[in-house]
Amino acid sequence: MNILEPKQLVDSLGSIGGHLAIWAIVFAESGLLIGFFLPGDSLLFAAGFLASIGKLNIFALIIGCFFCAVLGDNVGYATGKRFGHKLFSREDSIFFHKKHIIKAQNFYDKHGKKTIILARFLPVVRTFAPIVAGIGKMDYETFFKFNLVGGLIWTSGLSLLGYGLGNVIPDVDKYLLPITIAIVVISVVPSLLHLLPEREK
Repeated sequence: MNILEPKQLVDSLGSIGGHLAIWAIVFAESGLLIGFFLPGDSLLFAAGFLASIGKLNIFALIIGCFFCAVLGDNVGYATGKRFGHKLFSREDSIFFHKKHIIKAQNFYDKHGKKTIILARFLPVVRTFAPIVAGIGKMDYETFFKFNLVGGLIWTSGLSLLGYGLGNVIPDVDKYLLPITIAIVVISVVPSLLHLLPEREK
């Protein structure tokens, strides 16, 4: 079973287990250092599509993903606030690279508080942005407000996109792979456009 493939998760674990697994992945990508490699965008879209064909409940999916995304960012914020100085002195490993925090810090410096919303749509950055906010001791009330908005737009937007396409396009499952790939590419392009000039410098 591929834990990163929603259809396999649901087929193997059933509806309840599938919901729980998807929520757990959203939480891990949002709040845990080791979650940066997880496919949040494509996962939410594919899960929305599965809801359109009755394998998941769209309301439970969105509510659970929203809650886990917000909770995950709160864990990331707390991690940065509590252990931020230690993270910069920590050695790189398979699951941790200081460059990811630096990348998120640069993005945060450029976009300020709205980074908490924008980062939701940028792989890697979305995992480390709340940590950087915690390291910088961003006002928690402000962080929490932006976290709520970003989490709601990200989880409901992508899930409803998959759900909507699943309802209006006949046999959309035939096109699920290319659509998912397109979403991954679209989510990665902004990161590349942001990082390539910095790499050249």
